[in-house]
Amino acid sequence: MLDQIRTIDKLNEKLDGITLLKFTEVDILEDGSLDLPDAVLRELDFTVCAIHSKFHLPEVKQTERILRAMDNRCFNILAHPHGRLINRRPPCLINLEALMRGALERGCYLEVNAHPEGLDLNGEGCRLARDLRLKVAISTDSHRIADLEYMRFGLDQARRGWLEKQDVLNTRPLEELRQLLARH
Repeated sequence: MLDQIRTIDKLNEKLDGITLLKFTEVDILEDGSLDLPDAVLRELDFTVCAIHSKFHLPEVKQTERILRAMDNRCFNILAHPHGRLINRRPPCLINLEALMRGALERGCYLEVNAHPEGLDLNGEGCRLARDLRLKVAISTDSHRIADLEYMRFGLDQARRGWLEKQDVLNTRPLEELRQLLARH
């Protein structure tokens, strides 16, 4: 991964009018730690952190797990908070409001996952984020180029929650985005 980071740094030195941001999706382990060392994560512009295992923990344990992960200064965005896959995996039991309040306290954000198999946050979750004044990032969760077309589904979810441009992290200009992602 460090080789990729260095390659992006070199490319950014040559690019004019565009900046490539360095990030990765990081797994939140059962104990709330992240699956990559902080020394690597600090080299990135931001991280997207998600649960990929132990989906069936009780609500209190699952919520505490995620909040512990958010305590890590390298944590920026909680991806697909419920971890659901429509018609394949039910959502995790979490206290969404507690996670949103925890994100606000720590300078973190939540993702609106636009992938049609997840669509997580739903409209109700988006509205709760708006009411709490928590910005969200709309993401396609792309695993191939064609998946970028899913962004429209994320926009639909955001609209269902009455989100506007100012509520969405990835509508911000680069310098403002960098400031928002900087954990102090």
